[in-house]
Amino acid sequence: MSQVQEFEKALANSETSVAAFDEHGTSLVKRIQHFLHSTPAAVPLIVLVLSIAVFGVTIGGRFFSSYTLTLILQQIAIVGILGAAQTLVILTAGIDLSIGVIMVISAVIMGNCAVTYGLPTLLAVVIGLAAGAACGLLNGLLVAYMKLPPFIVTLGTWNIVMATNFIYSANETIRDADVDVQAPLLHLFGLNFRIGTAVLTFGVIAMVVLVLILWYVLNHTAWGRHVYAVGDDPEAAKLSGIQTKKVLISVYTLAGLIAAFAAWVSIGRNGSISPSAAVTDYNLQAITATVIGGISLFGGRGSILGTLFGAMIVGVVSMGLNMLGADPQWKVLLTGVLIIGAVAIDQWIRKVSV
Repeated sequence: MSQVQEFEKALANSETSVAAFDEHGTSLVKRIQHFLHSTPAAVPLIVLVLSIAVFGVTIGGRFFSSYTLTLILQQIAIVGILGAAQTLVILTAGIDLSIGVIMVISAVIMGNCAVTYGLPTLLAVVIGLAAGAACGLLNGLLVAYMKLPPFIVTLGTWNIVMATNFIYSANETIRDADVDVQAPLLHLFGLNFRIGTAVLTFGVIAMVVLVLILWYVLNHTAWGRHVYAVGDDPEAAKLSGIQTKKVLISVYTLAGLIAAFAAWVSIGRNGSISPSAAVTDYNLQAITATVIGGISLFGGRGSILGTLFGAMIVGVVSMGLNMLGADPQWKVLLTGVLIIGAVAIDQWIRKVSV
């Protein structure tokens, strides 16, 4: 008992204050980290505003004109929509390398059904959308049930869909004039309207509306929370009762459907329908917009609004350098810098959540 009493006496004289950490000098940095972690779209928005300001000062009033700024939006409409599809997949800690070719084959199917086969244009669009969703469903089944790595799965389906695209179409382009005469509805998203000197297309409106709808779904529905949970920690999500396989399948299927929708927008933007567009790096552009937009490649973090800002950053840089008459390779160089910077910032922000 005497030993116990001596121990209690020692405790009575000991320090009772709670341990505290001196945050002087680092508190501001910590607050910035917490802010960026809780507002993932803030970084790309800041970069976008700075980019516009820099090119505006360098080029002058021409760059700040409503015509120039809305032209940028027209140019990024397709990539913005594909970026939205890619965002859904990356939020689950996956990646879809087949997004671009799914868009192209969906456009080819829409064009052939409407122009070559003479089907009603609306039915042709539905068939094209269904084809895109089917491609996404295949990716989802292989990832969710066969547990194959998304990179390998979509690399394989990228080759399959691309080959199917060329075999099915015989690499024949459907001319703009033929689409105009037989299926003008396919050019719907290429139609434009003016608001003062600003020129907007229905494709731009479609991109913005799609991103806003997906933002709401991801932030205010159970399905959206499940998507983030699966990307953050699939095992914990499964233990909490989330059906991770169904979530993955729904994400990849929706991504394929959105890619097919991008096909409809691309027909309006490009006029003609060319199977050889499959070799264009649409998918790389979509991934670039997503990464620059602050979507973490590790899954579970980011805002789809950031993807829209990321696409706009690339568009602003491209337009600004074109107006300055710079070598096109500067765009490639700056894009690479932005990608590495975005990943570095994501790693830095993630440290605060540990």
